[in-house]
Amino acid sequence: MATPLESKRIVIAGASSLLGAELKSLLEEGRFAASDFRLVDEETAAGTLTEAAGEAAVIQPVEEDSFDKAWAIFFAGSPGFTRANYSLAARSGAHLVDLSGELAGRDGVAAWLPKVAETAGRVFALPSAAAEITVRMARALLPLGMTQLAVTAFEPVSGAGKAGVEELESQTGQLLSFQPVGKQVFDAQVAYTLLDRYGPASRRSLDAVLDSLRREVGALLGDSAMRPALLVAHAPVFYGTVVSACAVLGASADERTVREACAAAGFLLAPDDAPPSNVSTAGETAIQLASPKRDPAGAWWLWAAADNLRLPAANAVRLAEKLLG
Repeated sequence: MATPLESKRIVIAGASSLLGAELKSLLEEGRFAASDFRLVDEETAAGTLTEAAGEAAVIQPVEEDSFDKAWAIFFAGSPGFTRANYSLAARSGAHLVDLSGELAGRDGVAAWLPKVAETAGRVFALPSAAAEITVRMARALLPLGMTQLAVTAFEPVSGAGKAGVEELESQTGQLLSFQPVGKQVFDAQVAYTLLDRYGPASRRSLDAVLDSLRREVGALLGDSAMRPALLVAHAPVFYGTVVSACAVLGASADERTVREACAAAGFLLAPDDAPPSNVSTAGETAIQLASPKRDPAGAWWLWAAADNLRLPAANAVRLAEKLLG
């Protein structure tokens, strides 16, 4: 006979995505290793051979019965894929966990983040790494008399999935060989370049990423004084989210109080000789924070980094464990 856990079906919608693969890997490492995994994705990814729970598995297209008998459904693909399949998934009665950013701020969707917002419900929206960094930073600094917070999140190409990673890799080789670069994904040179927007024919828009970030942050902070000004910029890196923030704090704030407040909010304070970066956080679930620096003009600068795939995937597993009881 199947144990209660073995009888629980988990659907990963967007299973071919980088985030979907990371989530599946983490689920299989812990309490959910014996679950009945069902992998679905967009038509273009259907038929992809992978593995689940140590056995060969094929990613399927979404059909009418794709979400039947599911205990939990994780949306880890594109926002458009979530939008197209949310209603069908909701009819299953399963717990729904959105990591795509599409459901953040919707009525009936609970924003969930460990030690920040752990409300009950059936449909949950988990923030991206950039949104989590921003929310934890705002909550940490508000008690220190914060009156302004401006955040710039640097977006890696993995935000556009495998195609984005492959395009940066190919562009790098092409530029080193003095060849014209291919621009099928971003319609711009993303290798060795910092950008505030991609090309007009790009499959991905930094404005859309920014809109999603604003919704995620707003869902967790509400209309409070903690709401920061936000900007998203392209960074020519494969993986990892880095955030640069400038905060105006009360006159009594000093480096010790800022460090202590950030540590209490969930940041891992990095030593000065090992500053946080997209490389130092690879494969980690902690958010690393450099020593806060006071600007001569009176503001404070903060630099934080996190793994853009592992952090939200690990949060999704924590939520699933909490729902399992």
